[in-house]
Amino acid sequence: MSDQRTHYVTTTDGVTIGATVQGQGPLLVFLQGLIGDGDLDWQGLLPHLTGRFTCHLPSMRGRGLSGDHPDLSTSRIAADFVTYVDSIGEPAGLVGWSGGASQALAVAAQSDVVTAVAAFEPVAASLFDEQTQAAVGGALARTGELAAEGRLTAASRAFAGFPFTDQEIAVAEDAGYFEAAGRYVPNLLNLFQQMMAEDEVPAVDDSAVLGTISAPVMVLHASNTKPFFIVSARHVVDHVPNAQLREIPDVAHAAPLTHPEALADALTEFFSPAQQPA
Repeated sequence: MSDQRTHYVTTTDGVTIGATVQGQGPLLVFLQGLIGDGDLDWQGLLPHLTGRFTCHLPSMRGRGLSGDHPDLSTSRIAADFVTYVDSIGEPAGLVGWSGGASQALAVAAQSDVVTAVAAFEPVAASLFDEQTQAAVGGALARTGELAAEGRLTAASRAFAGFPFTDQEIAVAEDAGYFEAAGRYVPNLLNLFQQMMAEDEVPAVDDSAVLGTISAPVMVLHASNTKPFFIVSARHVVDHVPNAQLREIPDVAHAAPLTHPEALADALTEFFSPAQQPA
């Protein structure tokens, strides 16, 4: 019999944030990347962790079990996740992937219940060089074109061409990831539109905010990832007081989808009770 259940919380602006919950043991909250939802992004990881941890998989507003709302600003999404983590009523570790790793750092700077953070390839966009900025712009433009044609699966795959390698795209496509995530493309495009219009500096880019994080932080990057992820990872480690850097060999940015066991091994080691302060 499955022990899967759900947890919901209502945010200050009336949006329901929902999550699948599975497993037993110390609490871990997993924050999704920008393409999918909590279940899509982490389902491959769960079999390797639910025997040791209680895993919460909240989705961003407009995704998965969560309600929709036009406000998709970076600070609003971070506030949603702070509300979610605080609603559990127990100390929790945070795990984030890509944009979710950036959000995990923002949550850790705001919530007192976060015991530790594992951030897999956070994205500090302010550090992008011109080539990377052009790659992002090209991926978003193509994503928008395909979405306008109603080709949402292709649009989701086109956006993934920015952070994923060709091999990862092939694996994700074979697994049906882009087909499942295609319905979120309008949300993704709106999120980026609001992100580019924001005046505020995201927490992952702000060295002062990173300096306020007191929880232990492990920043992970893949050995075969694209260079800007390594630059972002080092930036975080340089500015978070209690941070360590760890490389996962023989994987790239989509490791939660393509190599979940390798990522799970690193998380299990970091979040094991012996590694955490009493």
